[in-house]
Amino acid sequence: MSKPEARYEGFLPGQHPVTAYGNGGFRFAGMSHRGSLLLLPSGVVAIEAASVADLSTVQLAQVAAEGEGVELLLIGTGRNMQLLPAGLRQFLSEAGVRFETMQTGAAISTYNVLLAEDRRVAAVLIVVE
Repeated sequence: MSKPEARYEGFLPGQHPVTAYGNGGFRFAGMSHRGSLLLLPSGVVAIEAASVADLSTVQLAQVAAEGEGVELLLIGTGRNMQLLPAGLRQFLSEAGVRFETMQTGAAISTYNVLLAEDRRVAAVLIVVE
């Protein structure tokens, strides 16, 4: 298998706590990014998704590709809590990926706590304006 850097465009290696969010972006690793993010144990990837409806199996397949490197996927759905579409729920279940959906702010808080506990956590963070 190739290294994650070779698989993902816009990839930042490593796990990084999210230090701020809002106004269309996120702060992490001393940087800021406008748009949504996929945080993996192997690194951070920018994704094109303005809402949960914009998420795709292609994006979520990156989580499954991490294999046992992910014990939980947090899905931050934006300002408001939303359910993941049935097809994506089925895709993640069939891939053996445990997941929880919540508002983006709650997902960031939970991600940072689990990261500090050295847990194998991933997150999809939908941008909040």
